[in-house]
Amino acid sequence: QVQLVESGGGLVQAGGSLRLSCAVSGGTFSSYVMGWFRQAPGKEREFVATISWSGGSTDYGDSVKGRFTISRDNVQNTVYLQMNSLAPEDTAAYYCAASPFSGLAYSTSVYSYWGQGTQVTVSS
Repeated sequence: QVQLVESGGGLVQAGGSLRLSCAVSGGTFSSYVMGWFRQAPGKEREFVATISWSGGSTDYGDSVKGRFTISRDNVQNTVYLQMNSLAPEDTAAYYCAASPFSGLAYSTSVYSYWGQGTQVTVSS
């Protein structure tokens, strides 16, 4: 059974940075496309970032481009999300997810496995 566990969330002031981690167990990590999504109260889950099997390809949602960076370590079975220049509108629960598809994955529907989420709160 594939399990994903996020960590690294917390409270930060606007302009600050956080690094989220997502540890994956129970599967072949290097065969999964990985993604990060976020969901604010009352809103739909939003695509944040995705990374290919090898880590050679990445893509981001428009609202985080230039501020967030996704990366992965296929030895440590972990995916990261470095978040810089945080703003109050980045406040949300952040979820990592794993997809068996190839390439990059943008839709929640193609992700088979999800973590429980970690809360990020940005104060103004």
